[in-house]
Amino acid sequence: MPSPMSPTVASWELALRLRQRRERLGIDAKTIAEAIGFTRNYWSAVENERKQLSEENLDKALDVLEFDQEDQQELRRLRATAKERGWWTRYSMLDAEVERLYGLEAGASSIKEYESILIPGMLQTAEYARAIMTPAETLREVEVDQHIEVRLKRQERLNADSPLRLTALISEAVLHQEIGGPAILRRQLQHLVDVAEAHPDTIDIHVIPFTATSCGLFGAATVRVLDFPSPRLPMLAYQETVTAHVLLDDRTTVRDITTTYTAALKIALNPQESTEMIRRRIAEVAS
Repeated sequence: MPSPMSPTVASWELALRLRQRRERLGIDAKTIAEAIGFTRNYWSAVENERKQLSEENLDKALDVLEFDQEDQQELRRLRATAKERGWWTRYSMLDAEVERLYGLEAGASSIKEYESILIPGMLQTAEYARAIMTPAETLREVEVDQHIEVRLKRQERLNADSPLRLTALISEAVLHQEIGGPAILRRQLQHLVDVAEAHPDTIDIHVIPFTATSCGLFGAATVRVLDFPSPRLPMLAYQETVTAHVLLDDRTTVRDITTTYTAALKIALNPQESTEMIRRRIAEVAS
């Protein structure tokens, strides 16, 4: 089954296709804006997803841009979906970039993720997530609860009718950092094993062992690469540090990150070997 359409992804694809078509026809932004009855700044906001066209104005734009009937129907469906509100919009504590990330996640077909010291959020238990957030001086308790709720909500894609394909690449250090203490870590590691075994076709966990002598991802904190079911949409990358998080859409940058990720997978343990290592670590923590 295809991935569910997310309002965020629909809005992105609609704006992207309008801009690409305008550029392909050699129509400048001022010309199309005047043809529809807008200012150039308003049309720029449409192409940058800051404004949504009404149904009537979209029809005008589709005529000016000479889309065929099939494309027009697709673009109208995208507009209808883009007008909906995704679950992530209910959480006011999320900043715009993170909210957009979660909206993109909701409509992605696959995500490749690297973590250097923490279990990836899509695979965290609630108590492990709370242990990460509790020391944060900038979060109030109610915000911690909301962030955990969001994290668990994101994980629903793993069990959906059209499940997300997740490749989680982690450093062996992740298995040793005792977030929340030994008991919480042990249960978290067991959760990793359980999830991997429950979803053998859609979730792969790879561990980069301490014996790896080099890796292009060493020194990175969190890296994600998102791919989408529509062939019209490019892959996106996301990077996060303690103080910053950013979505990247530059094709060269995303290509370089993807190439580095692929190289790192080659030196990592395969899913079976990784699961065996996690089991050994569970036994060590339990002893």
